[in-house]
Amino acid sequence: MTESTGGAPPAAPARPTLLEVAALAGVSRATVSRVVNGGAGVRASVQARVRQAVEELGYVPNPAARALMTRRHNAVAVVIAEPESRVFSDPFFARQLRGISRELASAEVQLVLLLIAETGDYAQVGGYLSAGHVDGVLVFSLHADDPLPALVDRLQLPAVYGGRPGWAGTDGDTEDGADAAAADGAGPADGALYVDADNLGGARTAVRHLVERGRRTIAVITGPLDQTSAADRLRGYREVLPDADPALCAVSDFTAPGGRRAMEQLLARRPDLDAVFVCSDLMASGALAVLREHGRAVPEDVAVVGFDDLEAAELWAPLALTTVHQDIEGMGRLMARLLLTRIELAFTGRAQEAAALRPVVTPARLVVRATS
Repeated sequence: MTESTGGAPPAAPARPTLLEVAALAGVSRATVSRVVNGGAGVRASVQARVRQAVEELGYVPNPAARALMTRRHNAVAVVIAEPESRVFSDPFFARQLRGISRELASAEVQLVLLLIAETGDYAQVGGYLSAGHVDGVLVFSLHADDPLPALVDRLQLPAVYGGRPGWAGTDGDTEDGADAAAADGAGPADGALYVDADNLGGARTAVRHLVERGRRTIAVITGPLDQTSAADRLRGYREVLPDADPALCAVSDFTAPGGRRAMEQLLARRPDLDAVFVCSDLMASGALAVLREHGRAVPEDVAVVGFDDLEAAELWAPLALTTVHQDIEGMGRLMARLLLTRIELAFTGRAQEAAALRPVVTPARLVVRATS
């Protein structure tokens, strides 16, 4: 054991200051501050001198001081209107969060995850957002009449939505001519920015594929119809099969157990069905299990097409699932990128450029595998 020599511990070395960096670089303190906070309006040669001085001195910006000076926190809230049990069991959310997280990390922005499991959570989320802890918010998995958009709008927080909100039309930019369903009415945030997949076009392609395969009694298992993704996919089915028997439609909840229940209902109502378009891969996994239990061979007796193209689908069924591919991780990245742009424009007072930002609808394409 080493004996103490007594006295106060040695003082920690003083942190280099902005003034010391400015003196070494031969510029003003304000110029150093601009370079440290992004370099806007500073010549490249001057930025290089300042960064060399920062490296030589080992200067580390004080995050608290930076937040006070810029009124920015370098943090973004991701609000998912679903309970933990759903978020952490559905690979869709994991992939979207992975895309968001990677994009934010590359911009050195912190992700704060907020989940809404019950009505009381709205007050807590609202309190957190209104306290000014974050610079903006990403919101997804909205249901109809959700109070979140009105809250975000009231707080005037820069926001981007995952999926088309119920009030938003389809006048946004699309990739590869992707089409999306229109919605009537307007909500609390007209002109809201969102990133969505072409749910309508993807559904039409899936159902046409089943028709082209010679299927004549095609059922559909849809998600909750208070979500636009589910409503758009059902609309795509109905556009291809406008005269389909209503008994061939089962509404579920985007979960594997929900897919099981819906498939049982469909077989009880229409045992003669020879195909089913299932509006998520998770539900398709449940539907395939029921078909096996009932002795229905896939695709010989019943063809199945899913939606999402989740890698995990290969583990859920003995057959590779025919499905509609959407770039879930890429959509997460786009959401984060769009929000970071909106935050930057808001903090630099460029309202016109912010108003010119448009929603993005990404393509959805059919991937044909063994189940059809």
